Amino acid sequence: MRIAYFTHSLTSCWNHGNAHFLRGVLDALIARGHEARAYEPEGAWSRENLVADHGLAGLAAFEQAYPRLISTIYPADADPEALVEGADLVIVHEWNAPELVARLGTLRKRGARFTLLFHDTHHRAVSEPAAMRAYDLSGYDGVLAFGETLAEVYRGWGWGNRVHVWHEAADITRFHPPEHEDEREGLVWIGNWGDGERSEEIEEFLLRPARATGLPLDIYGVRYPKPALAALKRYGARFRGWAPNALAPGIFARHLATVHVPRRFYVEALPGIPTIRVFEALACGIPLVSAYWDDAEGLFRPGTDYLVAHDGAEMTACLADLAADPQMRAELVANGLAMIRRRHTCDHRAAELLALVGAPAPAPAATEEPA
Repeated sequence: MRIAYFTHSLTSCWNHGNAHFLRGVLDALIARGHEARAYEPEGAWSRENLVADHGLAGLAAFEQAYPRLISTIYPADADPEALVEGADLVIVHEWNAPELVARLGTLRKRGARFTLLFHDTHHRAVSEPAAMRAYDLSGYDGVLAFGETLAEVYRGWGWGNRVHVWHEAADITRFHPPEHEDEREGLVWIGNWGDGERSEEIEEFLLRPARATGLPLDIYGVRYPKPALAALKRYGARFRGWAPNALAPGIFARHLATVHVPRRFYVEALPGIPTIRVFEALACGIPLVSAYWDDAEGLFRPGTDYLVAHDGAEMTACLADLAADPQMRAELVANGLAMIRRRHTCDHRAAELLALVGAPAPAPAATEEPA
């Protein structure tokens, strides 16, 4: 099967979380014997910012970690019909230009033989519904939504049983515990400050508890404005800047625990949808404490796979307990890792996608299970 995926960027993960899952699931599809290729527009802001900050060397970690992935960078005047020639399945991520989305839909309405799916992995359907409804999806065969509550939004827009829940997941080929454990110290948080969607929450659930417990805190990410950097300095956190996502397993392996601080929209308007960092952290075998989010779909076992804090005081208590109790840390790691491997790998999602479109799904080549 030939699969074409139109993304904002495959090569850059600079403030672009969809690239994490996309890399893993395309690689899993290739491992199952399918041809999978990404297409990203010339001048994509994620890649432009990455290269501006770090030069082309900033792309090296991706290229080394995913040698068989191919991404074609196409110009604004490219002919979409030429790009998808011979494709059996075309998936278009929601962070694409409306013009491209419409032109691919027109091809399908005119008789193109590929299956055409729209993939939504963001909160704009509830935070900016007018912008999302402006997309012309009339030629699309279906929608892939990364959570049930988002799927419900599309059902309300008339998609009925043509919207399918397709959760994100961890690429356990690369995101797994270290082969050899070294000394771990302090907390780590990998995430972007963003647009004020969780500024107060970061202070309550991350900065204050870290200082209260005396645990050193390393922070990786981008888009930290001057007030945010001043806050990190005030609380004694060490800002490390951007790190390629492919290097995240090694970063996790150096730390005692990590914290998840969900964005407000995923707590209030789209419950049940964790970000990719939850899957990746558990896959890497690091104890996780999360600010509360409603696991409405039962993806995990809150309190068993990770600890939950409803406020800053509970977060402080959880982190203090973890720091003092190696057995608790070991149990969380084992439980979270088992759940990821049982239900939430990119190979699971590849199999789900292939079943959805009715494609043959040969078993992946045998590989040595990660440590």
